[in-house]
Amino acid sequence: MTLHIRAVSPPGATDALVTAVAAIEGVARLVVLPGAHRPEGDAVQFDVTSSAANAVLARLRDLAIPADVQPVDTVLPADPAAPAPRLLARDQPPVWALVEAHIRNDAVYAPSFYLLLVFAGLIAATGILTNSQILIVGAMVVGPEYGAIISVALGIDRAERTAITSGLLALLAGFTAAILVCLVFGLCVRGLGRTPHLYSTGLRPVSDLINSPNLFSVIVAVVAGLTGVVSLTGSRAGALVGVFISVTTIPAAAEIGLSAAYGSWSELTGALLQLLLNVVLLIAVGAGGLRLQRRIWHRHGRGGRAESAGTRL
Repeated sequence: MTLHIRAVSPPGATDALVTAVAAIEGVARLVVLPGAHRPEGDAVQFDVTSSAANAVLARLRDLAIPADVQPVDTVLPADPAAPAPRLLARDQPPVWALVEAHIRNDAVYAPSFYLLLVFAGLIAATGILTNSQILIVGAMVVGPEYGAIISVALGIDRAERTAITSGLLALLAGFTAAILVCLVFGLCVRGLGRTPHLYSTGLRPVSDLINSPNLFSVIVAVVAGLTGVVSLTGSRAGALVGVFISVTTIPAAAEIGLSAAYGSWSELTGALLQLLLNVVLLIAVGAGGLRLQRRIWHRHGRGGRAESAGTRL
């Protein structure tokens, strides 16, 4: 992967910046435009490979120069000296500044965050009542809770109390809202006499799957947590969608609300345990996975200086 970096350097720091950046292997197409405005300084632009990006961004931080980083999908013409595709290629080191920026950007708890949790809960509640696994999967995809979960994990990894507190409060408020709305929804369905026959007679295969946490629930949550970290650091969006479909958070919240509406207290207890189990394991595995990846890349010496330093741009 190639990144395009744009920075505005104070005139007195431009020579030092250009000298430092040009000396890093992996930097190409370095352009300096003197006399840029807003902010005042010299515009410096260049491309850099992902393997050298952490070192470049660390140098920019040392010089206190903010930068705009954008992935470059394709560079034309293709480099004829580039290695041919192989069955097993070496992974590129994560660009930690981009990884953390992506996590922090998703940790914005606007009203839409809570609305999506409520909507996802309603979809899951309908799936539970009708024994529809398709609706349960749809609810998992709609739910935005993983952004808050991985933000808390990053906060633990970075010892940032604000990120931890805000993420946990957002999860608590969001899941509480989803549970209450599902409770009202269940009471309405029950009061109107529209409860599906199978659900009312106790034939609830989907519900039983959600409110019965076991060893396999732990295994799935741990593997999903690791998958989430690897997909974020490897910029693999498809794998991240798989995480959304794997974890039983939204369905468990919907089950809590429905169980309260129908007075199924043992199912409510099981669903609450399922919800807590998934959230806690995802946070713990996420924090541990981020820390482990930093150490692995640092040990291999291919991540530059940014593994152990702060990576905000």
